[in-house]
Amino acid sequence: MDDVEKAILISFDESGAIDSELKSQAVNFCQKIKENPSICSLCIEKLCFCKHVQVQFWCLQALQEVIRVKYGSMSLEEKNFIRKSIFSMTCLEGIDDKMCAVLDSPAFIKNKLSQVLVTLIYFEYPLIWSSVFVDFLPHLSKGAVVIDMFSRILNALDDELVSMDYPRTPEEVAVAGRVKDAMRNQCVPQIVRAWYDIVSMYRNSDPEICATVLDCMRRYVSWIDIGLIVNDVFIPLLFELILVDGLSEQLRAAAAGCVLAVVSKRMDAQSKLSLLKSLQISRVFGLVSADNDSELVSGISALITGYAVEVLECFKRVNSEDAKVVSTELLDEILPTVFYVMQNCEMDAAFSIAQFLSGYVATMKTLSPLQENKMLHISQILEVICTQIRYDPMYRHNLDILDKIGVEEENRMSEFRKDLFVLLRNVGRVAPEVTRMFIRNSLANAITSSSDKNVEEVEAALSLLYALGESMNDEAMRVGNGLLSELVTNLLSTRFPCHSNRVVALVYLETIARYMKFIQENVQCIPLVLAAFLDERGIRHPNIYVSRRASYLFMRVVKLMKSKLVPFIETILQSLQDVVARFTSISFASKEPIGSEDGAHIFEAIGLLIGMEDVPLEKQSGYLSSLLTPLCQQVEATLMNSKALNPEESIVQIANIQQIIVAINALSKGFSERLVTSSRPAIGHMFKQTLDVLLQILVVFPKVEPLRTKVLSFIHRMVDTLGASVFPYLPKALEQLLAESEPKEMVGFLVLLNQLMCKFSTLVRDILEEVFPTIAGRVFSAIQRVADSSGPETNTEEIRELQELQKTLYTFLHVIATHDLSSVFLSPRNRDYLNSVMQLLLHASCHHKDMVTRKACVQIFVKLIKDWCPSSSGEEKVPGFKSFIIDTFSTNCCLYSVLDKSFEFGDANTLVLFGEIVLAQKVMHEKFGDDFLVRFVSKGFPSVHCPQNLAEQYCQKLKGSSDMKALRSFYQSLIEHLRQQQNGSLVFR
Repeated sequence: MDDVEKAILISFDESGAIDSELKSQAVNFCQKIKENPSICSLCIEKLCFCKHVQVQFWCLQALQEVIRVKYGSMSLEEKNFIRKSIFSMTCLEGIDDKMCAVLDSPAFIKNKLSQVLVTLIYFEYPLIWSSVFVDFLPHLSKGAVVIDMFSRILNALDDELVSMDYPRTPEEVAVAGRVKDAMRNQCVPQIVRAWYDIVSMYRNSDPEICATVLDCMRRYVSWIDIGLIVNDVFIPLLFELILVDGLSEQLRAAAAGCVLAVVSKRMDAQSKLSLLKSLQISRVFGLVSADNDSELVSGISALITGYAVEVLECFKRVNSEDAKVVSTELLDEILPTVFYVMQNCEMDAAFSIAQFLSGYVATMKTLSPLQENKMLHISQILEVICTQIRYDPMYRHNLDILDKIGVEEENRMSEFRKDLFVLLRNVGRVAPEVTRMFIRNSLANAITSSSDKNVEEVEAALSLLYALGESMNDEAMRVGNGLLSELVTNLLSTRFPCHSNRVVALVYLETIARYMKFIQENVQCIPLVLAAFLDERGIRHPNIYVSRRASYLFMRVVKLMKSKLVPFIETILQSLQDVVARFTSISFASKEPIGSEDGAHIFEAIGLLIGMEDVPLEKQSGYLSSLLTPLCQQVEATLMNSKALNPEESIVQIANIQQIIVAINALSKGFSERLVTSSRPAIGHMFKQTLDVLLQILVVFPKVEPLRTKVLSFIHRMVDTLGASVFPYLPKALEQLLAESEPKEMVGFLVLLNQLMCKFSTLVRDILEEVFPTIAGRVFSAIQRVADSSGPETNTEEIRELQELQKTLYTFLHVIATHDLSSVFLSPRNRDYLNSVMQLLLHASCHHKDMVTRKACVQIFVKLIKDWCPSSSGEEKVPGFKSFIIDTFSTNCCLYSVLDKSFEFGDANTLVLFGEIVLAQKVMHEKFGDDFLVRFVSKGFPSVHCPQNLAEQYCQKLKGSSDMKALRSFYQSLIEHLRQQQNGSLVFR
């Protein structure tokens, strides 16, 4: 063993026994050898004499690299030597009278050798080495070893060059075209003849080599002359191989693959139809068996489905009636077997059941009425859908406990089912009654089935019923004609043996919710619906995922049915007593938290029920009091004893208070402002008392952020529910909320003020004037940190919170301006902040990255101009504001900012902002007249070198035009002209 072989063996070592430095040296040594001018001779010599597969592989890899990279610079002598040597190796000839044993090596070495030869073909065939294939054919008589090698070469040619299944460069596509054209003209008939002879000769003695040859042939059918295969010689041979018992399954499956390639070959529809008919495909139907998942059955299944796809495609493309009839007959002949295959056999991954069946169903849309055999096909399609959407029982436990495997399987099935449910909807449109009858029978069979697959059968049947409901419009569901009434009634009255299973329970509840429009019109079903949601099938289901979903769906049902549930309120509340009691009877000394926010949907449902005016006042008060009083008492008890709690108890009680606030918040959603303030103020009084209690939380736990967030949410709720009667509680609430100045806290506070301004407008002026100085002081200093920060370090949680605060501040200022509250800026307490506000708005209106924020700031200025600037030459309401607008805002925002290259007219939001900027100019002219025009045109325009004629046109347009669209269009063309004139040399700031 010489140094080269040693280095190669060391570089390939994966045992870990070789020192890493030594291995690195070996790799470098091998790399240097490749640069040796005599590398090709060295590699070929090693291939002849060395038996180590690592050395053989390295040498073949090196040869391939050298040919790819250096072919153009090689001498003729070197090319001839490589060509002759590689060819000799592949066809078991000696090199310089020495036999080379590469073909005795493992498959991966032979595959690498075939790739080297294909690399030569890439460069040399047909112009230099035109006889490569013809020269090889005589050597096939040497037997299976050479036949195998020839097949590997043809496979490598397909993989590396010809097949379009892989991305190719334009150069590779051109070379592939050249190679295929030359092969068609020169040697394809001889190769096909060789394939035929080999299979005929070796079918009994060496079926494995025959299967190899047929697998190779299958690849070539798509681009060679189909007549070489489809003839009285080759097709009978292929079918004989498929049909004769006793031959190896591998060989029979390979023959089926070749027939599938013939079936799939592209050609005009009429020729294809004739070909398909001539194959007499029914001969293979008997080979499909559900009890056999062998290679042969998989091959036959792929052949049958591929054939069916091609027949359907012919049906769509042929025009003559005769051809339509033939394609219909072929479809009718093969479809029963296709349906059987779909339900019982392993499907080829490339075949889409939903796509094929959707195509077939589409052909029925024009047929009315459907013939008996078509009706049978519809039933079989529905059977296929039902089989395909069924979960595999092996995942039953995973899906029930919803572990990682269960989640993955649920997501996979959800995606897989989408196309099948679209198919179901299409079938339902073509044959609605057949579809409903099938679903009814599926449901009935699943209920009575005692098989191991009961869970999956029931889930699939319910999923079909749910999907049917999705495809129905509201009117069809309300009317509930035909079988629908029976289906829904059966659904509601059935208790499945497997109802404890999560997937069954969930789809059952979802399906009931899907058919609520029908139940609305059929009130006799309401008791059954309530029972399903309130017993162990729903809210009391042992699986937490089911009970949570049941709570949410029940709330939706109540929201939809509302007044129709009034007679059942007592029953519902009684059924929910234990759920409610979890919230209303927790002792403040309890060591266990209530849990997550599961109760929110239940309390919202109760609120929706008892909050209706249909409920008598006395009962309504009683219901509400029975819920609010114990909840508030719990909060008060916890607050009273807060100092006595140790840290562990404190965590539990804080969690419990959070859940109580969530419950009360949800409960209040059912009560309208009109009811609690006008028609039944006593109800409003209860909520005020509750608000009073919950506001104490901010005093006792001022630093507990989750509690503050929950209380803030409840204040939002009470603003909507109590209306103006919430005012007496606001000073205390706002004072406590302002006690914290963290950015997240301030965002929530500003959002509350925005809600108050939007709802009450000028009624909140006094409150706003009171809190504005504190807000301005804190927020301006906080957001300054955003302005001062830049670079990657700005992408921190703190900076993101500050950016959110800044964004909310602009919204806050916009709401003040647009709700007639701009006088707040001018009150004696707030006047000191006026300049800071103006500078902030000016900077944002010119430079903020978000165009929507810039637009809001421009709108604020427009509103302030209208509010603070009289049209006449009266006394200024805000001294200096007019000058600031004309001298600073107008030039910076209306001129310089739109000239900046960041202002892109192609962006939709930017165009809207531009419209506001043009409107601002119009308003400034209306308010300030020539004062604005003279200063804007005489100071601003010259600084950007605006031509005099354009400045004059601008003045005329602004004075005379009432058409804002025309004015905007003119100003845009003016700005674009100025940009071209500057040629990007100026960037305005």
